[in-house]
Amino acid sequence: MKSKYTVLDMFSGAGGLSEGFFQQGFKFVSHIEKNGHARDTLETRAIYHALKDSVNERIYRDYIFGYLNREEFIQKFKELELPQAGLLQGEVTESNEATMIKEIQEHLKNIDSDSVDVVIGGPPCQAYSVAGRGRKPKEMKDDPRNYLYRHYLSLLKHFKPKIFVFENVPGIRSAKEGTIYSNIHEELEKLGYKTEAHILNAKDFSVLQERNRIIFIGWKNEYDLSYPDFVKTPPRRFHVSSLLNDLPPLQAGEGTEGPAKYTKPFSWSSEYLQRFKIREKKDILIQHKARIHNSRDRTIYRLAIEKWDIERKRLKYDELPPELQTHKNKTSFLDRFKVVNQYGCSHAVLAHLSKDGHYFIHPNIKQARSLTVREAARIQSFPDNYKFEGPRIAQYTQIGNAVPPLMAKGIAVEIEKMLEEIS
Repeated sequence: MKSKYTVLDMFSGAGGLSEGFFQQGFKFVSHIEKNGHARDTLETRAIYHALKDSVNERIYRDYIFGYLNREEFIQKFKELELPQAGLLQGEVTESNEATMIKEIQEHLKNIDSDSVDVVIGGPPCQAYSVAGRGRKPKEMKDDPRNYLYRHYLSLLKHFKPKIFVFENVPGIRSAKEGTIYSNIHEELEKLGYKTEAHILNAKDFSVLQERNRIIFIGWKNEYDLSYPDFVKTPPRRFHVSSLLNDLPPLQAGEGTEGPAKYTKPFSWSSEYLQRFKIREKKDILIQHKARIHNSRDRTIYRLAIEKWDIERKRLKYDELPPELQTHKNKTSFLDRFKVVNQYGCSHAVLAHLSKDGHYFIHPNIKQARSLTVREAARIQSFPDNYKFEGPRIAQYTQIGNAVPPLMAKGIAVEIEKMLEEIS
């Protein structure tokens, strides 16, 4: 699928939001991302889409099969002389903003375009997160990331896209007593955009996860448009077990980063995986390696899974046998261990998964471990052929920070309809 519309992607992360627009066929001008590992992941994915579009996908498969290292993979891509990914690494600052704008303008020329139709993205959300403010109220209040949205506005002002999509956590509405939220709306109005913001849940886009995000969509004042009426498609007939039942069972520390075999052939995999193209016939399993856990944690995991299976209740920290309790605090933060709900939608997959797996316990009591990278990626609706670069801790962070691609594609579909209305 090819779209005639161009998109500029800011604060790209590992590319969850980008993936939805890629799948809808939008043409990317540039991606801007500060984190090196996330940028590498995004570059790998952008190359994948370029290779797929040019019928050279075998080069990507050689890479994920391990026949090519990353340097060889990128070199083979360059030899094809296809349009480059247009990635810009680094944090947008007042000192480098002008330089980045010039580079983006060069990328526009490289793709034979003279304008940006859509700007997408959302600044890092830790400073807006209600949970983050609860843990570190002073630090979050003074966090400079509170104001990264100004660079987003600055690029809107310069490139004047027809439409923009700005996503973030719902907590942005109350950050700094609501002043940031109101300021964003005021500044967008000054730039000549009508803007609406609604809280959308990923599960309403067929994602097997309860995950709320606030999605700002704006369009130039002269256009007679309105906020999309997203048709809710909750995955009622499917549940998390639909995502897990073709993956090899693992004990703590087992598995591999590299290629591995599924336990079921494609034709026997779940309808969910096939319908939403999480797994495709030619895929091979990658990045399915379990963390190492100590015996104490695995004992707690089994207790948590057992309680969830029998009572559908979460294990509280003060319910643990005394010999398993190591924290003195037994009156707050009792919800320290959480099993993924295999009977419905998972709770939100967060970047905290990179620190430990206590909040993302695999539901199978025989495995008694936390989620692997591939399992977490599937819950986020990333395709199995989506390779995350960097060490495993960075992979978990990238997945937890991402917009689910299925949700992103649902947004991209409606943005394309809006663009068609004004074309």
